[in-house]
Amino acid sequence: FVIQECYVQNTAREYAKIYAAEAESLEGFGEVPEIIPIFLVHRPANNIPYATVEEELVGEFVKYSIRDGKEVNFLRRDSEAGQKCCTFQHWIYEKTNGNLLVTDLQGVGMKLTDVGIATLAKGYKGFKGNCSVSFIEQFRALHQCNKYCEMLGLKSLRTTHQKQRKATSMKSKHLPNSSTIKKTVPKKTRETRDFIPSEH
Repeated sequence: FVIQECYVQNTAREYAKIYAAEAESLEGFGEVPEIIPIFLVHRPANNIPYATVEEELVGEFVKYSIRDGKEVNFLRRDSEAGQKCCTFQHWIYEKTNGNLLVTDLQGVGMKLTDVGIATLAKGYKGFKGNCSVSFIEQFRALHQCNKYCEMLGLKSLRTTHQKQRKATSMKSKHLPNSSTIKKTVPKKTRETRDFIPSEH
C-alpha cells in the first residue's frame, strides 16, 4: 500500500508539472498548484520497515476535489487554488481522452498531497489507478468550467453533452412526419408536439 501511495502521488506530480508548464506560459494564469513529492524510506530495523516521507504542509488543509460528490466545499469552488485544481482535473481528463483523472486534490494553498488517480478498467499507458472508475464518470457529469479552463482552451464537457441532447430533441420537433417518429410516437403525441412550438 505504501509503495502504491508513492507511485500514485509521484505519477500525479509528473502530470501536474506538464500542466504547470502549459499554464504558466499563459499571460495572467498566475501560480499553479503543485503536488509535492513523496519518498519511500526502507527501515530494516523497524517493526514497520517501510515509511513515506514528505514536506510538512503548515496552514489550513483544504480538500479541493472530492470522491463521493456529497461534500460541498466553497473553498474548492470559489478559491483560486480550488478553481485551478478543478482546471487541472479537466486538463488531465482531456489530455488522456477521459482515461485518467487525478482525484482527492487536497492540501494547503497551492501545495497538494495525498492525491489519488482513477483510470478506466484497462488502465492508461500501463498505469492503473487506485480509485474507482466512477470518479471519472462523476467528474464528467459534474464539472463546471471556470476562467482557467477557458484560458487553457479546454472543451466544455457540459456543452458536448447538451449538444447531443439538443440534437436528439430537435430532430423530433422539426421532423414530425419522419418515418421513424411515425413508427415510435403515437399520433396524438405527435400533434401535441407540433402544436407546442406555435405557442411560443
